[in-house]
Amino acid sequence: MSVRTRPDLAALPGYVPGRTVPGAVKLASNEVSLGPLPSVVSAIAEAAARVNRYPDSGAGQLVAALAAKLGVAEAQVSVGCGSVTLCQQLVQATCSAEDGVVFPWRSFEAYPIITQVVGAQQTRVPLTAEHALDVDALIGAVTDTTRLVFVCTPNNPTGTALTAAELDRLITSVPRDTLVVIDEAYREFVDDPAVPDGVEVAKAAWAAGRDNVAVLRTFSKAYGLAGLRVGYLVAPAAVTEVVGKVFVPFGVNALAQAAALASLAAEDELLARCRDIVAERARVRAALLELGHEVPDSQANFVWLPLGERTAAFNEHCMAHKVIVRAFVGDGARVTIGTPAENDQFLEAARTFP
Repeated sequence: MSVRTRPDLAALPGYVPGRTVPGAVKLASNEVSLGPLPSVVSAIAEAAARVNRYPDSGAGQLVAALAAKLGVAEAQVSVGCGSVTLCQQLVQATCSAEDGVVFPWRSFEAYPIITQVVGAQQTRVPLTAEHALDVDALIGAVTDTTRLVFVCTPNNPTGTALTAAELDRLITSVPRDTLVVIDEAYREFVDDPAVPDGVEVAKAAWAAGRDNVAVLRTFSKAYGLAGLRVGYLVAPAAVTEVVGKVFVPFGVNALAQAAALASLAAEDELLARCRDIVAERARVRAALLELGHEVPDSQANFVWLPLGERTAAFNEHCMAHKVIVRAFVGDGARVTIGTPAENDQFLEAARTFP
């Protein structure tokens, strides 16, 4: 090819989505197995009749609904095409080529990709031996050039989460000009009272004069809208304002906005589903522990098996049993909590793994 492109992108690994194989149970992408609620489907169908018009670029109705639900000002909420797009906008809005992003590793796969694509520097901070985020190491990794720290809690793919004390220590230890982003894609599956609500943590930080805390959430997981791509950012107005300057206009389509609004209206029913998933998570983890697997305590809608060099073999074994898991070769396998029948099929595969 004669066109000149950035040479640093040649070594950049692409994001690897979970596989889909006809006839197999897919437990690879942290999706909710049950489909959207009938009321949400109706809202999508109604919105489909108006797709000849551009969507509201600022998602005004959805922003207003989220602000009211969370107890923040509308200026403190920004909606994006999935929380991953907002991750990219945050890096774009805070970093130049001389600036850095700190994040745990292993964590959300998009962090290193987004950071390199934007052209910023990255620092990966290893997890603890218990597969948890290492708060002291994250604090120690922050330098004068660090502009952003991603904190995925519950962490993807390990499911481990930070306590209120750990989050507070991180927030109060980093410089005030370094943005701490609490990525809470799996917040709705948390059942440990020691794990705080990130939005409430952020609001407390703002009240204390620390305006360098932001929170990311998504409708893809608990709300079952992974196929429509809508997430949101809660942050000080100065942060949402600058994030808005790097967004792609009309990025959140009309169907996604309608579905998200309908999902908020049916939140009690959707969160009841989350409680069912949490119960299944406990059952699956207990069964895996009984089989002799190491499984960290998860606060998400998946479990993590730190299989190390056995990961590839485990992945192939599950595939042979028509179960698709998310393998991180050399590290471990992440397994989404599905329906009881889907989970039973996975557990049978795990039981027969040599």
